[in-house]
Amino acid sequence: MTVATPALGSILLGTTDPVRLRDWYTAAFAGGDSGVFTEVTPTLFACRFGDTSLLIDGRSDVTDTSPDPGRVILNFHVDDARATAERLDAVGFTWLVELEERDGGLFGTLVDPDGNYVQIIELREG
Repeated sequence: MTVATPALGSILLGTTDPVRLRDWYTAAFAGGDSGVFTEVTPTLFACRFGDTSLLIDGRSDVTDTSPDPGRVILNFHVDDARATAERLDAVGFTWLVELEERDGGLFGTLVDPDGNYVQIIELREG
């Protein structure tokens, strides 16, 4: 019997301050076809990024900041990493690693308000 590989439908970020986190991700990435976050409940927000939804949920069982921020890193693939980085700089986002050339493309790592690592990536063809 063959079992189909499941699709990754969503990623959930648990937070003590869902509105702050929603506002950060909206300011960082809600341009283009990503839309804006929909309020599902007063503490649960959802936004579609490509084929995957990012859910932000207010929770009382997590700390204010991520104790292990490198464990899971959200990677946002962009068409123009330099333009994206310039826009993020203009808004005043905190970089862990500023945009740099690496094998395979351009990479930069941001830190969201909860301390999670978020990368922007522009992959080179090939």
